[in-house]
Amino acid sequence: MICKDFLWGGAIAANQCEGAYKEGNKGLSIADVVRGSVKGVDRIIDASPVENIYYPSNEAIDLYHNYKQDIALLHELGLKCLRFSIAWSRIFPNGDDERPNEQGLQFYDSFIAELKKYNIEPIVTLSHFETPLHLVHEYGSWRNSKLIEFYVRYCEVVFNRYKNDVTYWLTFNEINETINKKEPWLQAGLIFEENENPFQTKLVASHNMFIASAKAVILARKINPEFKMGCMIQYTPGYTKTYNPDDILAKQRYSNQNFYYADVMVKGMYTHTCLSVLKRYHVELNITEEEKRILQQGKVDFIGFSYYFSYLISDNGKNGYIYEKGNEYLKQGQWNRTIDPKGLRISLNELYDRYGVPLFVVENAIPCDDLLNADYTVEDDERIDFFRNHIEQLKLAMENDFIDVIGYTTWAPIDMVSVSTGEMKKRYGFIYVDKNNDGSGSLKRYKKKSFQWYHKVIETNGEEL
Repeated sequence: MICKDFLWGGAIAANQCEGAYKEGNKGLSIADVVRGSVKGVDRIIDASPVENIYYPSNEAIDLYHNYKQDIALLHELGLKCLRFSIAWSRIFPNGDDERPNEQGLQFYDSFIAELKKYNIEPIVTLSHFETPLHLVHEYGSWRNSKLIEFYVRYCEVVFNRYKNDVTYWLTFNEINETINKKEPWLQAGLIFEENENPFQTKLVASHNMFIASAKAVILARKINPEFKMGCMIQYTPGYTKTYNPDDILAKQRYSNQNFYYADVMVKGMYTHTCLSVLKRYHVELNITEEEKRILQQGKVDFIGFSYYFSYLISDNGKNGYIYEKGNEYLKQGQWNRTIDPKGLRISLNELYDRYGVPLFVVENAIPCDDLLNADYTVEDDERIDFFRNHIEQLKLAMENDFIDVIGYTTWAPIDMVSVSTGEMKKRYGFIYVDKNNDGSGSLKRYKKKSFQWYHKVIETNGEEL
């Protein structure tokens, strides 16, 4: 049996749903200058906004003006919690401002109050791909340790503001994607200069985020000892493509790259695993004794992670690895997503065995090309099957493997702009939003077939799937 206080919910991000990118004295964030995909072409990043160019996050689904309606729908869905992010650039428009923006704080005052009205527990991500753009232009983003000060200042404001309303906090969203992405713009605000060593910069930026996270955790415990502080990683398990020992070693290297981040944030130190990653990329970090103390004191209480699919791993012959889809034992879903429910159980076991701290599945979903019918219904049986099978594996991990799991939040309970492609067509929600890739649409909300299904899951605490 799943415990009665298990947190069933959904997860959203400010840059993918709020819109209103200039309202309430909000400053620009790194998400505000990313164009959507065009005919399969990778997204384009403009360091500064360009006139007459469509940037999906600028309006998104306009949750900023519709949050009361949307939260009422989420209450009807039955959510016990909502994971959302506070847009840093709403609170400090430039990131390095001396004083916070009161209008931005008032928006989140109202948003959180609306959640509490319906007894929906707020789960707050402090930085979800929303670094203020000014910090990129002025300081070079997270490659500069000055950002630690600005981030902690921002955290102090929101911790004090919501110390009686929020218990669960996540410091950085999918922080390990900083090393995994070729150019981690959304993860760390980085575009590499000519002759710059990208891995040196990525891991220096990651170190600065580790220190910022640890300082935020230390501060949070002083402000409210009841706060629960978590890290958040993307966790994609890998299976060796063959029995060749070279592939098994490659799989270890692949896993270590993700453990690198959780090791520092959960264990509070650069472990031998971390040192092996630094060695492989020929990176040296000058870590001071004071920083070592901060990392140890600022260990997180739990691990939040996203799980979507799994990879096959093989050796690349260059002390690295190749990851790919195409596992013959698994089905492929829409948007070329490998559907691997047992991979979630494997992930929960791997993480709990290694770290022994509570886990929180804060993202899990499959994107679908949903069709709004003439009667304003959406038949999304593939989504229902996906969640049913994954929740079955979640239950087995908790009941048979004795894994401590705080909660499960689907990505996302309402359609939003996709962060990976900038599209609205790539839909995840139980609620359909009438908006198209080009920005057209009425923005009206409609319940999908999966809406009632997930409501029943929550109502029966996962018993009726």
